This record gives sequence, structure tokens and C-alpha cells, in this order.
Amino acid sequence: MPELPEVETVRRGLTPAMEGAVITHAAVNRPDLRWPFPERMAERLTGAQVTQLRRRSKYILADLDTEETLLIHLGMSGRMTVSGDPLGQFAHDHPAHQKHDHVVFDMDNGARVTFNDPRRFGAMDLLPIATADTHPLLAKLGPEPLGNDFNESYLAARLSGRNTPIKSALLDQRIVAGLGNIYVCEALFRAGITPRRKAGAISEKRVHTLVPIVRHVLTEAIEAGGSSLKDFRQADGELGYFQHSFDVYGREDQPCKTPDCGGTISRITQSGRSSFFCPQCQR
Repeated sequence: MPELPEVETVRRGLTPAMEGAVITHAAVNRPDLRWPFPERMAERLTGAQVTQLRRRSKYILADLDTEETLLIHLGMSGRMTVSGDPLGQFAHDHPAHQKHDHVVFDMDNGARVTFNDPRRFGAMDLLPIATADTHPLLAKLGPEPLGNDFNESYLAARLSGRNTPIKSALLDQRIVAGLGNIYVCEALFRAGITPRRKAGAISEKRVHTLVPIVRHVLTEAIEAGGSSLKDFRQADGELGYFQHSFDVYGREDQPCKTPDCGGTISRITQSGRSSFFCPQCQR
């Protein structure tokens, strides 16, 4: 499932084609994805101007001049791609309709935005902008890891006394929003913290070093266009490249990249997810 860097990459790719433009025609080609689409979704979107395109955790939010916002979740295999952009950022013409093109937006600037989702785990919803933060998918989210509210004092307080492994704590969207399996594994490696360690047993000093490391990993991943493992594509259809920089994720039984370490990357299962780490470097 796309994590924060992938969703942010898509948002940035969609912005030139959508922000400030009017949806001249919205096509909704099936009644649902993971959940049913909102009533009269195509009608409510057609003619609306996208005033702002923002991200909250792993969700894209398209604010409209109708005082509604379109909430978009890519799910496991969802892609949002742009064609026909008059600004010249997307050179290819509009492609022929594909089987899993479930939602299509034609913009007044000539761009077309297509949501394609073969596995149909994605989702869209329309909600009032004024109360968007109270939506069930958004209401309990923690602070953004790249925002000011995610800081050393905050994380130390949230981890204090917790008996859950640090890996599970960082994946808890109520503690920090948008982190997923890939980037937690990578951040814990850089911090030298084993994913097995209990969150409440990590010293305050080590927690304080973890915050900037999380930020750096996410920033590097965004700059690389995210990670393309199976389905993820950027808005122009290109792959992300951060997977070529993984230190531990997906590298089971391969040598640790730390000079003179001599260890190999291990994989364990935690809460049904694979954790990759170096037993020599991470304690």
C-alpha cells in the first residue's frame, strides 16, 4: 500500500493539472471501490473548481469551490495518472480507456486525470471542507511526521510506558500519521533501534534522535519519487526510485550496508507484517 512519500509524490504530480482548474466532466464507471461512491458523485464534481490539493496522512484531499472536499485513498493498487497536460509536464496524449479506469476527470486546461485500481481497495468520498477533520478516516490521525507537531517532546511522551514494540508504535496512525512498513524499517535501521524493542524502554535521548531520522527518510523518499515495488506509479506514469536506496527493507539474508558490520539482514513477522533489520547494528 502506498505510504506517505508515495501519496505526497502523487499529490505533487497532480497539482499542476488540477489545482485551480475546473472539472469539466467527471466519469464514475462503477458504483463502488472499497466502499460505495457517494451519491451523485459525478454530478457533484462536474463543474467544480479544485481550489487546493493537499495531503493528510495517506489521503489526498481535493478542496472544491463547492465547499466540499474529495477524499482519495489509493488503496493497494490505485494509480492516479495525468495525460494531455497543456503545461507540457505530461507529454503523452490521452490513452485509450482501460478496464480498471474507474474514475476519470477531464479538466478545463486539457488535462485528464484517471484513477485506475485493479484490486479496487481504493476509496473516494465527498465531505464538507469545514468538517473534514471529523471524517471517520481522518478524525483519529496523529500529527504529520513532517509537521511541527511531530517533535521530540511529543514522541517521547507518546512512547512513554508503552509495552508494544517500537515498530508497532510507529505504525500506529494515532501516534504519527502516514508512516508505513517500509519507512519505519528504514528509520529504525538508521537510528540503530531494533524493531523488537519495547517503545517505553527506549531512552528519551534515543527517541529524540529518531524524530529527525524519520523526517530525513521521508524527505529522501519523496525526492526520489517514492518506492515502486509492485503497483505504484507517479502521476506521469513513471516509477519511483527510492527502492534502490533501501538499507534493510526487502533485503533478507543480504549483507548489512554498514561498513565493517559483517552482519546480514534478518526478517521477522510483527503483527502480520515483515520487519527487516540488522541484528548487529540495531539494539
